Amino acid sequence: MRVLRQRANRCAVRPVTTWPISNPSSRKKCSRFRMAVGRRPDSRPFPTGGGIDCFEASRLVGPTGHVIGIDMTDTMLAIARTHAPVVAANLGYASSNVEFRKGMADAMPVSDGTADLIISNCVINLAPDKRKVFREMFRVAKAGGRFTISDIIADQPVPQYLVHDSEKWGDCLSGALTLTDYITGIGEAGFLGIHLTKASPWQVIDGIHFFSVTLTGYKLPASSSQSDIRYATLRGPFSRVVDELGTTHLRGIPQPITPDAMCLLSQTPLASHFVLSSEPLWLDQTDDRWTAVYPADAPCTWQGHYAMLAGPFVEASDDDHHVYRRGEPVEICSKTLRVIETDGYAPHFAIINRAGRQVGGDAVTCTPNGSCC
Repeated sequence: MRVLRQRANRCAVRPVTTWPISNPSSRKKCSRFRMAVGRRPDSRPFPTGGGIDCFEASRLVGPTGHVIGIDMTDTMLAIARTHAPVVAANLGYASSNVEFRKGMADAMPVSDGTADLIISNCVINLAPDKRKVFREMFRVAKAGGRFTISDIIADQPVPQYLVHDSEKWGDCLSGALTLTDYITGIGEAGFLGIHLTKASPWQVIDGIHFFSVTLTGYKLPASSSQSDIRYATLRGPFSRVVDELGTTHLRGIPQPITPDAMCLLSQTPLASHFVLSSEPLWLDQTDDRWTAVYPADAPCTWQGHYAMLAGPFVEASDDDHHVYRRGEPVEICSKTLRVIETDGYAPHFAIINRAGRQVGGDAVTCTPNGSCC
């Protein structure tokens, strides 16, 4: 696990340059992981993590950054500490900006509220008490900080015969949570704006689909009552969403919001779905800011696809009467799949196919209102 410390902004957190986290499918075991970190140009980052990944973080954060690597094994810590001065010299730094500490993900040896960015890759999967890890992340993060974590998720609860299989545990299978449980645990710790960065299939074992996800979320700072923003209007492409504060937004209709809601809706990627204003602002289809993706007026087929909403909303509806609840698989047909694959929808969904073979599927005739699946 890694923690990145940089100067905290107030409500509107500026975009941070990020680097892709490697897909766990390229490795057999979870015990070795690769990570990447981002920083703002004017920041002093403070990452945590063990091994070679911290040295890559050292390069990315620059000589004024501070990298902390946390590992539970004395051998790995000794090796990392031996190489730290060599890496610093190769980077042209006067001294190493990497510090290695012994610790666990659920008890990080880092002070409260010091981390701007926490990054891990296939670490939390192995933790017996994942909610404790999430709470520890929230403790370490500073107001205005965030996390980016990559892990293995299951589309359904993992049965006990896999949970207690030591080989499957090392393969990141036994410890996998469902997407619902994973995101719920992060939210209960206090993070908001939890959303999907990347998702890809990994393995299917005994009908259970395991897939890799990368998630990001924020520890939002205290909101300012001085803002003149009082309303949020949903642009789309969803026809309706429920945000993490429990407010329902209908496309085109201004919704009064609190300073806390304004802070949340200002974050990436929520900001792209809303128009924030000081006065009520209505949108309709003639407004360029209105977005919608309608299903094709044609028959569709069932091919075994399921869509899982992965944030930043707890619930969302499309324009074909589907209701998606975060983390819950919803069976969709070919027409709906094409809708979800469009730019406005795709970043927020993980797609799996539960069909055990190629499905021909008879075409289904749609009803006059366009709904068939």
